[in-house]
Amino acid sequence: MPVTRAKPCSPVVDSVLDLVGCTPMLRLGRFAPEAQLFAKLEYLNPGGSVKDRVALHMLRAAEARGELQPGRSTVIEATAGNTGLGLALACRALGYRCIIVMTTKYSVEKMQLVKALGAELVVLPREVGMDGAVDHTRALAQRIPGAWLSRQYENADNVAAHAEGTAEEIWRQMEGRVDGVAIAAGSGGSFTGIVGRLKSHNPRLVAWCVQPVGSCYGDREVGAWQVEGIGSTSVPAVLDLSLADRIVDVSDEDSLATARALIATEGTLVGGSSGCNTWAALQLARSLPPGSRVVTLLCDGAERYLSKFPVADVSRELAASADLESRAGSGFGHSL
Repeated sequence: MPVTRAKPCSPVVDSVLDLVGCTPMLRLGRFAPEAQLFAKLEYLNPGGSVKDRVALHMLRAAEARGELQPGRSTVIEATAGNTGLGLALACRALGYRCIIVMTTKYSVEKMQLVKALGAELVVLPREVGMDGAVDHTRALAQRIPGAWLSRQYENADNVAAHAEGTAEEIWRQMEGRVDGVAIAAGSGGSFTGIVGRLKSHNPRLVAWCVQPVGSCYGDREVGAWQVEGIGSTSVPAVLDLSLADRIVDVSDEDSLATARALIATEGTLVGGSSGCNTWAALQLARSLPPGSRVVTLLCDGAERYLSKFPVADVSRELAASADLESRAGSGFGHSL
């Protein structure tokens, strides 16, 4: 009897954009065996993050309104990186020039991927912050013919991508049984879209808006944090905090430790924002009655942060290899 059986697979598609969305749902039974905790694996989108949904939906909606013309329009966005990657991916497929503005706060891996996908990259000093990056996109748009600003922080299509897509997928995958959600907010589109739609299905749903310590939501004191893609120094226009039953602050240390624990227990190769979400989701599950089903998002992958947040220490192995090379060069050789 064969050990491996073929599973049903999706049919052949004609564009990488056809692979955006419909991500798997994983029960985190090894990470949290005592809880009914579930994670939607958004890092398995083709561009590697939940932001693929937003990028594609914003572009398609703009096309439907006649705001974009392939071969003539230039899409411009300020981003921590993942929305930029999603836009670069979609613009390459749809035929738009794409300019992405980032600051040096964010990982070099994401910058490299943005360029690899054909977008033009502008990198500003981290001191200007996201507000400064947004200002720079506006300046670019004033002097580039056919410029279109996607404006993720104020674009209602950011919210619609998650209300019409992510939330409905969650509801179907969970068979209409969702008691709580914990979702970190950056631009705020995923929190607002998912929670708003799920609460329309289940008005008793408990929703926690999650942020890193140092983010401003809930009138918190603004400080510095390291985990990328979540939190803000100002409240984005698309973030509806009235949907939050609680705003939860998570330290960088807890976020990164949880991401590493997910890698070790579940084999999900995720980054710090996924750890932030999961840490909060576990606290939410523990606060609800036994058997309550809590959902969160695993937003993006660990590989795009390895220069900043190593997931394992390989210094001993590298040192041993260097020692063997040195001995081999001296004529001693080595054996296993």
